[in-house]
Amino acid sequence: MTTNDQLPDPQSLGYEEARDELVRIVQTLEGGQAPLEDTLTMWERGEALAARCSQILDGAQARLSERTATPGTEAR
Repeated sequence: MTTNDQLPDPQSLGYEEARDELVRIVQTLEGGQAPLEDTLTMWERGEALAARCSQILDGAQARLSERTATPGTEAR
């Protein structure tokens, strides 16, 4: 596993990039073959990626809520 110093900051990733990397990490962790230190590093990275995905989804939900909460604001 590459160290976190060589990977992009999760905050700089889009949803799909963060999700895809998280999926790869989960698959690796489920394999159970990584050394303990690598496992911990991957777990921490996965937590950061999951938080990024949640942040993006929360932002999207807020945008949708804003648009649907105020009827009659669309152009006529």
